[in-house]
Amino acid sequence: MPGLTLPAYFSYYKSPVKIVPTPEGGLAAWRLSIDTGGWELEVDIVDEILFARGGEISTLTVDQFVQRTESQRARYLGGTGPIFALYETVQAIEEAAGAEGRRLAAHEIALISGIRRKTFRMFEEQLRAAGDEGADPSLAG
Repeated sequence: MPGLTLPAYFSYYKSPVKIVPTPEGGLAAWRLSIDTGGWELEVDIVDEILFARGGEISTLTVDQFVQRTESQRARYLGGTGPIFALYETVQAIEEAAGAEGRRLAAHEIALISGIRRKTFRMFEEQLRAAGDEGADPSLAG
């Protein structure tokens, strides 16, 4: 598709999706699995995403993609270990602001964004080590 820089990042019905080139010259879509936190190959949604006009599909920046992915992983997955401890830290910050009836402060937003970039990298490294072809730890910077 002319003008499309790959990889490209999207929100597809509130789910993070990245579209990447295939070795054969085509396109593949990797959609976040809320069951595993890994990536599911879904080539059948590429055209729907690329030719969508508004609605439930929108373009994301790399950082928005990372933040949305980690927000969903934290929301839908459970476990132990350093990644889940960091998810709990983010949740505690958000809950404290909510209990105080206020929005997150700028320094809290920055802290949460940094934590999510770190957990994204950590999670993606684990996925890659396990053979998940859609994993890309480099996206977190």
